[in-house]
Order: sequence, then structure tokens, then C-alpha cells
Amino acid sequence: MKETLNYYYNLSLIDVEKWDNYYTFKINNSLYYFTPLKRNPKELNDILLVIDELKKKNIPVHDLILNKFGNYITNIYNTNYVLLKPMDNIYEEYDLPVLLDLNRKLILTPQKRALYEFSWPKLWSDKIDYFEYQISEMGKGKNIILNSFSYYIGLAENAISYASNTTTKYKISENDRICLSHRRIKFPNYKLNFMNPLSFIFDLEVRDLSEYLKSAFFEGEDALSYLKLLLKKEPFTIYSLQLLYARLLYPSYYFDLYEEIMNNNLEEEKLIKIIEKSSSYEIFLKESFFEIQKYASIEPIDWIIKKEL
Repeated sequence: MKETLNYYYNLSLIDVEKWDNYYTFKINNSLYYFTPLKRNPKELNDILLVIDELKKKNIPVHDLILNKFGNYITNIYNTNYVLLKPMDNIYEEYDLPVLLDLNRKLILTPQKRALYEFSWPKLWSDKIDYFEYQISEMGKGKNIILNSFSYYIGLAENAISYASNTTTKYKISENDRICLSHRRIKFPNYKLNFMNPLSFIFDLEVRDLSEYLKSAFFEGEDALSYLKLLLKKEPFTIYSLQLLYARLLYPSYYFDLYEEIMNNNLEEEKLIKIIEKSSSYEIFLKESFFEIQKYASIEPIDWIIKKEL
């Protein structure tokens, strides 16, 4: 890979480290990532617009580096790669108030329409269909997955139904903020991920917020206190609050690990931490429902409401 990077970027490198499917190296103490572009190449122009807008607002963001041919995409063995130069202090943490503030610095415009992802029920449903097919073909011997899969599919189907009912019953309004969001937000929310343009999309504000809450819960944080802070600090429509709850229902935390396992990038045992907290997460869902109810009359899910505390 050193020879490849030298050819495409005129870089003379001593050490290049491989981590999973990406490569990292340093030049003059600056860190670089040569990583597969896990986005549609057509989205890249919109991502570059976002980078430009953020910089015009004096918001620093990780840089994408052109190769010597003037292209951001470098194709190696039929895989598209990009060279990313992160800012310093990549493990600086952005908490919930900072997350809210930064996300709202950019809103959706027609020029960035390719980055708008919103049809959650269809996206989730298509993903579930694929997972079920995948398990039928490749699940043999994966006992931890086989013994837990149906439960999380059930949660996902609850989320799909809840989101579908919301978008049918209510209409999105100008008060439902569509802003700069991310493919996935984790807790702790480090700069390395949060300011990575390859993660940028536009979506309802509650997308990032719900993912932050879920990740915080499984990292042992008091996610309910974060939710209380959020609801007290910010006004949300019933439409956004119902979709916030739909996303809390959807077990992205399980499916993210599942995909890594099925791609042979992770040991199956990594799921145990998630599975062992399934009952306590149901309690969190119940408590979250009643907390949100203080601000809007969202629809209940009977089996969660009847959960014993």
C-alpha cells in the first residue's frame, strides 16, 4: 500500500498500518486515513458542498485530499478509496448540547438533496428482509445470533410500524428540523467521527439524538437523564417526538454489531453485552415513553407499558 499511496498522492511513507479495511499513517505528526468510500460516489459532490459551507462558517472539519490526478476517489482493486486528513485532538468529546448546536449550523437545501435520508420505515424494512435472508443462508453455527435474532427483529418491526403510523397520521412541518446529521452517532461522541464528512447526511434532528441516547445507555450511562435534559432544553413537535421514540425502539445497536460479525470483522461474543441488557433497555423504553408523555401525547406500545419495573 505504501507504493500505491506514493503513486497516487506523491507521498514517501515509512510506515502504513492496516486496521480492518482502512490504512493509517502519519506525516509531520499529522494523522491520515486511507479508507474505503462507503457512500454512493454521486453523494461526494454534496459532501464537498457541506465541507465548504462549514468552513465558511468557521467550523473546522476533517479534510478530503485530492490525488495527483485531481480526483477525491482513488480506485484500488475495484474498491473506491478516499484520503482523509482529520483535525487535531481527534478524541475531543462533543456532548449533547454541542451536538445540538453544531448540527443546526447547516440545514437542508435543494443543492444537498442527495444527502437527505428519511424514509426510515422502508429503509428498515428492506434491511430486515435482507438480514432474514442472510441468516437463512449463512447463520449456521452462529448460535448467539440465532438465539437472539428473532427478539431484535421483533423490536425492529415495532419500530417500523410506529414510524409508519407516525408519518401517516402526522405531517412534517417547518418546526421539524432537518439538519446536518450522521450515519451513526456513538457515545462518547468523539471529533474523529462527528466531524468526519464521510458520515454526513441530512435528516430529522432526532436521528442523531436518539442514536446518542441508545449508545449512551449501552455504555452504562444514565441515558434517561440525557433524555430529560434534551426534552427540557428543546421544543419538539409530536411528529419529531414520535419518531424519536420509533428510533429508540429500533435496535441499531444490535444490527450494527450483527453486520460486523457477518462480515467477519467482529467476534460473535461482542453481542453478549447487548443481549444481557435487553430487559433493562425495555425498562428504559418504558421510562422514556412516560418522560416524553410530559411534552406530547405520543402513542403507547402496550407490551412496553406493561413491563414491570
